[in-house]
Amino acid sequence: MSRRSLAFLVLLSAFLLLLTGCGGGKEPSKAEPVKFKLAHCTWVGYAPLYIAQEKGFFAKYNIAPELVIIEDESQYAGALASGQIQALGNVLDREVIHFAKGTPEKLIFAMDESAGGDGIIAKKEIAKVEDLKGATVGLDKSSTSYFFFLSVLDKYGLKEEDVTIQEMSAGDAGAAFVAGKLDAAVTWEPWLTNASQREGGHVLVSSKDFPKTIIDVLVMREDFVKEHPEAALGLTKAWFEAIDYYREHVDEGNEIMAKALGLGTEEVAEMARGVQFLGKDENLAFFDQASEDSIYKVAERAVHFWTEKGIIDKGVDFAALIDDSSVKEATK
Repeated sequence: MSRRSLAFLVLLSAFLLLLTGCGGGKEPSKAEPVKFKLAHCTWVGYAPLYIAQEKGFFAKYNIAPELVIIEDESQYAGALASGQIQALGNVLDREVIHFAKGTPEKLIFAMDESAGGDGIIAKKEIAKVEDLKGATVGLDKSSTSYFFFLSVLDKYGLKEEDVTIQEMSAGDAGAAFVAGKLDAAVTWEPWLTNASQREGGHVLVSSKDFPKTIIDVLVMREDFVKEHPEAALGLTKAWFEAIDYYREHVDEGNEIMAKALGLGTEEVAEMARGVQFLGKDENLAFFDQASEDSIYKVAERAVHFWTEKGIIDKGVDFAALIDDSSVKEATK
């Protein structure tokens, strides 16, 4: 073989190798997105998830959550415990109960907090919280309204035994108050606004007066997080981007959320005014253990109340519920 022929073969081999190195071969396929089911009830605090879906933030982080609306707490709590769903948006104090009762879950990030959307409405004669002593109060003990009410009583030195509680849903409590059947009610909008329909009816205190009390959080099954830590991180990043987008495009965001929840845009806008969505900066501050109002302190308060009421057993390691790794990584 001549030197010219040998040189040609060397050049040809190098050229083919260059083509392969530059993508001349078959391009590797992109990993399939991580699929999982994420449930929540109809509440605006969870609705930025649909902004993340609509704007491609889930796809950006290679996750494909199926968003499922489940209204009944026993159903979505059972679905998470049994593994029928892998993620859930719910209030922190209720997730403390579920965790204490054995649901293998991790709290990944905080979604929103009630900032005036919940409260206690009262008749004219009840001008301050201390005046609740001896009053008949409508209250749903199976919801976060109970935790809110206990927090209010605790701050003002009252005990549950100082009032007479009639158990009913928050909506029924609001309606019963306006109809004059109760002295006070623990409820939410639109009943806070509607309290004035009863002569002298007014908002005694609202969640705006009690920050870091009613907090919605995102929890995931512990086994799913261990198997797919990238899904927990991706969901956290997608949520943060959705909150940033909403703050820059409020009207469009309300339209997206209203369509997803099956509500009117104005109704969603009104609901949104009563909450504070928690984005990157808020989560970073909330997960700071040195903060007086940290997520650990709120969880500890919930453990105290629920243990005192006999709803959970003593010795719950609430810190084991909280996984701050995704928040820390997503805020770098």
